[in-house]
Order: sequence, then structure tokens, then C-alpha cells
Amino acid sequence: MSDSLIIIPTYNEKENIEKIIRKIFSLEKSFHILIVDDGSPDGTGNIVKDLQTEFSEKLHIEERTGKLGLGTAYIHGFKWALKRDYQFIFEMDADFSHDPNDLIRLYNVNAIEGGELAIGSRYVSGVNIVNWPMMRLLMSFFASKYVKIITGMPIHDSTAGFKCYKRQVLETINFNKIQFVGYAFQIEMKFKAWKYGFKVVEVPVIFTDRTEGESKMSGGIFFEAVIGVIQMKLKSFFRNENIVI
Repeated sequence: MSDSLIIIPTYNEKENIEKIIRKIFSLEKSFHILIVDDGSPDGTGNIVKDLQTEFSEKLHIEERTGKLGLGTAYIHGFKWALKRDYQFIFEMDADFSHDPNDLIRLYNVNAIEGGELAIGSRYVSGVNIVNWPMMRLLMSFFASKYVKIITGMPIHDSTAGFKCYKRQVLETINFNKIQFVGYAFQIEMKFKAWKYGFKVVEVPVIFTDRTEGESKMSGGIFFEAVIGVIQMKLKSFFRNENIVI
């Protein structure tokens, strides 16, 4: 039994899913994987189920009907993990934009170095992004700056989606109070962990844009983040954080 679970939400990731699973299972540390698939019409879920015959003890899948959003996929995975004995729970993309070799670095920050939320950060040591269009890079970079100013969080990459939580962080956060499902979900989870006083550590990583499959980013997701940050901060002023979270 591994102490670590990697949650990977998927929607139409047939080009990447087998490769990312095999890469993770080739690492020197043992990880388990939970795929949360939103009814991918390209057969992503079927590929995972075929691989379960080879990796029956450490590869799991939860299938949902329809595209229900990134945030709800992760919350589904968090609840699944907390019903089991995993002590370290990861968020990770399927498309290799998050380098599987960095998983052990994030794990070590929490398991050995005293961190409680380890973030694979693109901006903690410069700008470490490969193959992004300039406009997308600027939007992402300045979104993180904007979030830092509005919320006061001492985090350089507030929209990062490559993370490792210690179990107690997720046990503390009330998932029923999570407002957002897209880009803003990533900000909200960090904000709540920070407000509760958990130790947040940014680990410098290189983010490489996908080379296969289609990006799931949209203008609506970005807009949700811009407006959501203001709402989130205002609520933290007027309510007890224990109630908000």
C-alpha cells in the first residue's frame, strides 16, 4: 500500500493517459493513481480500465457522466482518498505539462521537510514555462500577481495545478464551501490552506505545454478567477474563516 495518491482528472486524453500512467509507475517511489474521468467520448476511460488488468492494485478510476469541471473532479478525488489511508494526495494533469519526475520532490517537501501543501511553482524562481503563447503566459503570470495583491497570500504561483497536500489539510477544508470549479478553484484551495495556517511551500518546476491533445483552458475559466478572487477576499473579511471554509 502506497502512502501517496495522485489524482488526475481527464476529459479526452487518449493520446496521453497510458503514457503518463506508465511513467508514474516507473518512478522509484511507489504511487497510486486515481483517474477521475468525465465520460470522455474518445475512450480515455476504457484505456484506463484496460490498464487496470496490469496495475490492479494501484490504478483506480472513477467515472462521471458529463464534463462537470476541474474543481468538482478534484473534490471527488479528495473524498475518495480520505476514505482510504493515503497520507499525501496530489493534483496533476494528464498531459505531461507537470513533469512526473517532480512528484518525488513535492512528496519530499511534505514528508521530510515539514511542508503541508507543496506547490509545483512556475514563478517562484523566474518564469519557467516552455512553449506557451506569449499572451497566455502574460495572462497567467499577471493573474498570479493580481491574486497575490488582492488576497495577500505569499504565493508566487497561485493558479498552479501541480500540488501535494498532506492529508490533514484536506481533512480540515470543508469541500461543501468550495465555490469555484475552474481556474479559481486552484486559487481558492491555496487561500483556504493558507488561512488555516498550514505551511505552504513553493517548489520550482518547469511547466511544458502539452504536445498532444487539446487544451481545456478557456476565457470563461480565466474570468471566473478574476471575479472569484475579489469575492473570496471580501467573504474572508466579513465571515469567520472557520465558517467560510
